[in-house]
Amino acid sequence: MQCNLSNTDRTIRVIAGLLFAGAGILLVRGLVGILLALLGAVLIFSGSIGFCHVYKFFHIDTSKKP
Repeated sequence: MQCNLSNTDRTIRVIAGLLFAGAGILLVRGLVGILLALLGAVLIFSGSIGFCHVYKFFHIDTSKKP
């Protein structure tokens, strides 16, 4: 897996992931809370490793500099 996320993209993903996971764990109950927590975990993970499978599928690479 080659890095396909820029540092800005990675930072945004981790922050958004923390917000989603926090909301899913602390604020929202039931199935929606679980889904928010899982979405947050996925965003944190992809931001941490610098790779996104969806970007790979659509041939998007934000790590390249013009």
